[in-house]
Amino acid sequence: MKPRILIVAATFFLSAPAGNFAKASEPGWSPVVIARGEYREEIKSLPMEMRPYRPLHFYGNTVRRSYYRGTPMVAPRDVVAPVVVSSSRFFGR
Repeated sequence: MKPRILIVAATFFLSAPAGNFAKASEPGWSPVVIARGEYREEIKSLPMEMRPYRPLHFYGNTVRRSYYRGTPMVAPRDVVAPVVVSSSRFFGR
């Protein structure tokens, strides 16, 4: 009985704060690793905190996580969550 209670408690404590990590204004992910053209100019014109998260952009992504969540650590939901795109402009179009 005791292991079952520990499992339920651990599940609750690990999943309960997951919805509170990100603020509503936190940017989404962009699948574009190397931005070109107008999309690059659009990204460069934004402050670092407002730019979209992008794969392999470790410094910028760390700065954004620190700004929005208060910690630079990657959350498990960042690793397993699918890429969500909020803009229809890809690959410099």
